[in-house]
Amino acid sequence: MRYRAWRLGKPLFILAAAAVLGWTVMMLWNAVIPAVFVGGHSIDYVHAVGLLVLSRILFGGFRGHSGWRRHWSRKGAMTTEEREQLRQSFSDRCRRRQEQT
Repeated sequence: MRYRAWRLGKPLFILAAAAVLGWTVMMLWNAVIPAVFVGGHSIDYVHAVGLLVLSRILFGGFRGHSGWRRHWSRKGAMTTEEREQLRQSFSDRCRRRQEQT
């Protein structure tokens, strides 16, 4: 029962969080940019949400976590044997590259 409630409530929570973040971006922009930059214009709510989406695309993507967090998570941690194999393959590559030069 709890799982179903969370499944139904999660989209509403995401929409509410996006609305609050959009409003926050709008308020911060309108408080800072016109005061700091000559000719800086205020933005409305729609432009603030667009700015938020654009920054998410450019800097974060649309996955749940950024790449480095997923890469270094415990689920993907290497075993001692895998780590040693990786070290060996790197040292072999370096050795071959040095022999080529």
